[in-house]
Amino acid sequence: MLSNHLQNGIESDNLLWSRVPESDDTSTDDITLLNSHRDGDGGVNSLDYEVIENYAYREEQAHRGKLYVGYYVAVKWFFSLLIGIGTGLAAVFINLSVENFAGWKFALTFAIIQKSYFAGFIVYLLINLVLVFSSAYIITQFAPAAAGSGIPEIKGYLNGIDIPGTLLFRTLIGKIFGSIGSVGGGLALGKEGPLVHTGACIASLLGQGGSTKYHLNSRWPQLFKSDRDRRDLVTCGCAAGVAAAFRAPVGGVLFALEEVTSWWRSQLMWRVFFTSAIVAVVVRTAMGWCKSGICGHFGGGGFIIWDVSDGQDDYYFKELLPMAVIGVIGGLLGALFNQLTLYMTSWRRNSLHKKGNRVKIIEACIISCITSAISFGLPLLRKCSPCPESVPDSGIECPRPPGMYGNYVNFFCKTDNEYNDLATIFFNTQDDAIRNLFSAKTMREFSAQSLLTFLAMFYTLAVVTFGTAVPAGQFVPGIMIGSTYGRLVGMFVVRFYKKLNIEEGTYALLGAASFLGGSMRMTVSLCVIMVEITNNLKLLPLIMLVLLISKAVGDAFNEGLYEVQARLKGIPLLESRPKYHMRQMIAKEACQSQKVISLPRVIRVADVASILGSNKHNGFPVIDHTRSGETLVIGLVLRSHLLVLLQSKVDFQHSPLPCDPSARNIRHSFSEFAKPVSSKGLCIEDIHLTSDDLEMYIDLAPFLNPSPYVVPEDMSLTKVYNLFRQLGLRHLFVVPRPSRVIGLITRKDLLIEENGESSAVELQQSTSVRGRYSETATRMDAARPLLDDLLG
Repeated sequence: MLSNHLQNGIESDNLLWSRVPESDDTSTDDITLLNSHRDGDGGVNSLDYEVIENYAYREEQAHRGKLYVGYYVAVKWFFSLLIGIGTGLAAVFINLSVENFAGWKFALTFAIIQKSYFAGFIVYLLINLVLVFSSAYIITQFAPAAAGSGIPEIKGYLNGIDIPGTLLFRTLIGKIFGSIGSVGGGLALGKEGPLVHTGACIASLLGQGGSTKYHLNSRWPQLFKSDRDRRDLVTCGCAAGVAAAFRAPVGGVLFALEEVTSWWRSQLMWRVFFTSAIVAVVVRTAMGWCKSGICGHFGGGGFIIWDVSDGQDDYYFKELLPMAVIGVIGGLLGALFNQLTLYMTSWRRNSLHKKGNRVKIIEACIISCITSAISFGLPLLRKCSPCPESVPDSGIECPRPPGMYGNYVNFFCKTDNEYNDLATIFFNTQDDAIRNLFSAKTMREFSAQSLLTFLAMFYTLAVVTFGTAVPAGQFVPGIMIGSTYGRLVGMFVVRFYKKLNIEEGTYALLGAASFLGGSMRMTVSLCVIMVEITNNLKLLPLIMLVLLISKAVGDAFNEGLYEVQARLKGIPLLESRPKYHMRQMIAKEACQSQKVISLPRVIRVADVASILGSNKHNGFPVIDHTRSGETLVIGLVLRSHLLVLLQSKVDFQHSPLPCDPSARNIRHSFSEFAKPVSSKGLCIEDIHLTSDDLEMYIDLAPFLNPSPYVVPEDMSLTKVYNLFRQLGLRHLFVVPRPSRVIGLITRKDLLIEENGESSAVELQQSTSVRGRYSETATRMDAARPLLDDLLG
């Protein structure tokens, strides 16, 4: 039955496909092939998200019953559970390590400065230097793909681009330990972006059964052989990373939907939501376990939750203007940040980093020393302020004991009843510094001079640090920058309106949202993340306002941070909207410069090897001859499939004639054609063929995709772009207009019950060619004289 189905499919394809000349005389005027990307261009390839419905696939599907389908779905949910647990544990380990390293560093530094500030500075600098050096060494020597945030690479993967090294086991290890060193070393970067990459690596490794190179693999979970299934797992991992970084499970789901994925399905939504919920449970359990004090300094800082629920309860109409100003400032500073980081990263890639790994390590160490000198030296230049009168039941102590977390840090002060507001920001982890800036009931804790000084210095450090050879996220540094100028605006509003129930911390929160919106250009997901991490739903309308304004202002200057970095790294992203000039182009014009290489249905092995060795195309049209001598395209065969056939040699035949599908026994399973996720797959140079092998033939009919997507040559390029991106295609045939139509499918034709019969739902307007052919023909005959008069 399957062989008959194959034969019928090929015959029906012969009726649908347009005529093309012989492969030796192929012209772009007859048929063209759109490739999303080719081998050798920037070291990246496209992923095969389209299902290749060849004979092996159909045979495999025919043997699968409902029991296997249920098992397949259950395994997907089980993997979602494992991804959530693994990402949650990785986040707990990173946070626990960072908080303890930072806690030990500050405790030791404050203990030493009681005797000598110079000795304390040396110890502080050396600890940071060692941590940053370890991070840079891990990245440069072990896992180069773990540098940066990793979000542009993951966004490219989910857009259909396979970037070598992005999801390897060593990348995961480098990301985890590199983040601990860079964040614990006090650099102006965060660990939230790398956690997204960490979750994606965990998901990918689970999908492929582990790492073959390091002998940490198992065969039983290797159920997901297609790039489509791996894409879904990586999407779950991205959402899990955000949920673990911010303790924002809903924000993680929306981040995956809005920012990183290009294709979305309702079934995937449920699994992503389930994964994020598992992460929240794991993190909550770990935090409860650490409340007993067995986790060291982790209990003092912990995961991000900047609770501002006890802050400003309501807002006034007069406050909308300064809040809108915060949105404008965030859009301007965010766009400037994107442009400056683009210039810095371009200079690094084009000149500095070309000098080798030693230069990358030296650069990171120099930036670490500069950051340590600024964070330790600037508070020494700031005069201390007397502690304010204590507010009953506020839980705020002034000054804080040395080495403790919280507001009002006593640093280089003459008396014990004073605090250094600049040290309150610098001498804390970034999470605790943001908590101080967001804090309520701490009116006039920070002076305008200190906030302006910190804003200028930290903004510069964030620009310079982003792009070094360490794992670097921009979420938390962006919140630090935004909350600083937001608090400045809040100080002005408090003094101008003289309202006692206006909190500076509220404006710090809005400033943080505005800078992230102006830099990353996210709206919905960022809004939900900010609400989840601050535990204040009343501020939702205000966060929405500043996000919309900051995004609109930023879009007027440049693209978002991740899009800018993706272009700089040569990742060919297909954006959600086509370019404006595509409206004036058609499909044929977009691919006129390409030379299509077509293959006959039965081809010599020597010709296959020669074609694969002489070009880098990933897809080849396959042509066949009908009984009347017409040359028709019958499908598309992938380069990777041809390499599998050449290596196995089991499908070689002596005859140049096509084989009868009913008498042919397919010796390949569909999973054999899947490219391993952790390697580049087969290359033509890896295949050894004898002289006898080269003289044999291969019948490509059972292995090609008989139903690739096709568009007419005069379709607008905008429409082609939307089709290509929304379906996640790798190849798209451009053909002349076919000479006949055999049917027209409407919604009614797709409403089919499980027994194969049409649904009882009848549409009032049906345009089915099969059902209305005679009636349409009668009407056309009646109208023909009128048409002749109008056209004649």
